[in-house]
Amino acid sequence: MNDKIQASLLKVPEVTLMFWLVKIAATTLGETGGDAVSMSMGIGYAGSSVIFLILFCLIATLQIKSSKFNQYTYWLTVITTTTVGTTLADLADRTLGLGYTGGVTLLVSLLIASLYFWYRTTGTIAIYSIKTPSAEAFYWLTIMFSQTLGTALGDWTADSVGIGYTGSMFIFGSLLGLLALAFFFTSVSRTLLFWSAFILTRPLGAVVGDFIDKPLSAGGLDLSRFSASLSLIAFITACLIIFPQHSAKDKQ
Repeated sequence: MNDKIQASLLKVPEVTLMFWLVKIAATTLGETGGDAVSMSMGIGYAGSSVIFLILFCLIATLQIKSSKFNQYTYWLTVITTTTVGTTLADLADRTLGLGYTGGVTLLVSLLIASLYFWYRTTGTIAIYSIKTPSAEAFYWLTIMFSQTLGTALGDWTADSVGIGYTGSMFIFGSLLGLLALAFFFTSVSRTLLFWSAFILTRPLGAVVGDFIDKPLSAGGLDLSRFSASLSLIAFITACLIIFPQHSAKDKQ
């Protein structure tokens, strides 16, 4: 397969500042949207997880089968991973009784296993190598595990450790800042930095989402989950329209 055809199969966006802004908004939407369905609508964690898993499988299949990059399909797939990540993490932590520590431990193991088998199968986990259906399937599976882990990790720091939502936002924001400094001023593996940042943006979005919709007595703003979710959808859509994202092939 020649280079031109290979490049056309790369269906991930360029990793820019706008990519990370939309990613954080999408992860926050996953928290407010997941809670809106599981808690506000009363469907519960198990029922919501089934709904969002079906949506994730359908949209991820559409994304993988598509022949070229489409920013809306890509980010819709990301959003489904964040919503299913929210409800799955809550299901494991609360309904199944694993607790935040147990949930984080389980999800770290699943994430490491996904990355390991992806590497063993394809020889690399770099995003610019995602040019086959099998590599893209590993990519989305890894993202789903990272989103679920991020939810559990955010809840663990805010609740179990007792740092609270604002304290947790500061911690995860600072860690992301350190990764940015490492990107600009060191030669640390870009693949390692990408996945580290991708994972850390999820707990940041989780605690931001909780801060938005949790009661005042719990340290939140007690805003409507539905209005917050709609506002985030509008923000993401506006970003994609005003600053359209392009396939990462443009950077090769």
